[in-house]
Amino acid sequence: MKQRLINLLPPATLAAVLAFWAFAPESWAEAPWTIIVVGLGVLAFVQLLELLFERHAGWRITGKELATDVFYVAFGYGVIGTLSELLVNAPMMQLKQSLGIATPWLAELPFLVQVAIVMLVFEFGQYWMHRLMHNWHPLWLTHAPHHHITQLNAMKGFIGNPIELFLIGLSVIALLDVDLNALFAAFSSLGVIATYAHANVRANPPLWFGFFFTTIRNHSLHHTALSYEDTRCNYGNSVILWDRVFGTYREGESEVVGQDDRKRLSIKEQFLFPFRPPVTQPAEEAAQS
Repeated sequence: MKQRLINLLPPATLAAVLAFWAFAPESWAEAPWTIIVVGLGVLAFVQLLELLFERHAGWRITGKELATDVFYVAFGYGVIGTLSELLVNAPMMQLKQSLGIATPWLAELPFLVQVAIVMLVFEFGQYWMHRLMHNWHPLWLTHAPHHHITQLNAMKGFIGNPIELFLIGLSVIALLDVDLNALFAAFSSLGVIATYAHANVRANPPLWFGFFFTTIRNHSLHHTALSYEDTRCNYGNSVILWDRVFGTYREGESEVVGQDDRKRLSIKEQFLFPFRPPVTQPAEEAAQS
């Protein structure tokens, strides 16, 4: 019975976040801090669950790992978030206005339908960008640092080279006219799913949840240390449905994660990884060029 309740934690957290945004006052949605507080609250909650319901002892969080993870969360919200707004979302909004692009009918749809549309559209872009990163060497060099992590924890989804972190977040969502609460509910929901998909929590959600959304089982397989080739599956960061649609879904789980010699990279090494001299590339990476 206890394990069954633990298995319900991901869908229960998702439901709680959806309920929050469904009933949140408009003033909360318009406040720039609300979505950040919700995101950080989810991260803290799932990180706590790792201490209570550990999945693998080898993934147990250490002080060094936690400090690195916290740095990347701050970097993600502060630097990557700001750059995405300035270089992508704001220009796209201006383009939308100049071209007269409008989809007001979207905002008239039921709340959950709007949320689902935003999640599917955003993850469609993430899926293809992620898949391209695993199939084109120049982009793999930006993504490889994320695969050098040797354990999975709640905040690990934020870790990576800045180029990859920026590229993986590109989307056309700014062109859509949806209710602000539904928009933030969608992104908060994606955050919930991605957090559990990287977390050291022994929750195996119900089959219906795992059919649509990414879980720690299929995402740990994507991070497997078996070989580079074995990571070329389960690209969905939060929505595994696109993998099922495009034939890249694989069933399974991996406790041992990492790439090359499973060397843990420092923050400096992660930032400089794409610019390393070619002669220092591992043989398996070089074979992909």
